[in-house]
Amino acid sequence: MDNISREPPLTLPHYLFIFATVYLLWLLLVGELSRQELILGGLVSLVVTLVSAPHLLIFGGVKLRIDAPLHLLRYLGYFFVALIRANLDMARRILSPSLPINPCMVEVETGLCSTLGRLMLANSITLTPGTLSVDVQENRILVHWVDASPGVDLEAATREIAAGFERHLGGFLR
Repeated sequence: MDNISREPPLTLPHYLFIFATVYLLWLLLVGELSRQELILGGLVSLVVTLVSAPHLLIFGGVKLRIDAPLHLLRYLGYFFVALIRANLDMARRILSPSLPINPCMVEVETGLCSTLGRLMLANSITLTPGTLSVDVQENRILVHWVDASPGVDLEAATREIAAGFERHLGGFLR
């Protein structure tokens, strides 16, 4: 049984979210707000939403709450800081060849239950230098870590690699 079939069904707010996203993209692409473009964009967005929605079950993992944009901004801020730190750490390792590294494959456990949540977490881990998500199986992500402490356990790896990302992603993703 694949992960897509376990996604929560799309609700009316999810359809509206997809419609609004497609409509916004339409308006950005046409670059004008004439009445006929607004009407045509609405019609095209409606058709695209209805035709593509069965293939977009991954959006069922989005929490559509009033504070979701605030959580998204917090996540982006956290991600930006983590990205800068990881880049500086990797630059320090590269410029100091004597600095020891202990590459290791570790498993990270996540409490995010939606496919989109786990995907965003795995991508966040991969995009920060020094870590690379290799595989996602259920609630575990296999990560190649450039500098793991010898004998690192699942809880310590989860705390160090993923806990901050997961805390912020949990505000707007299941």
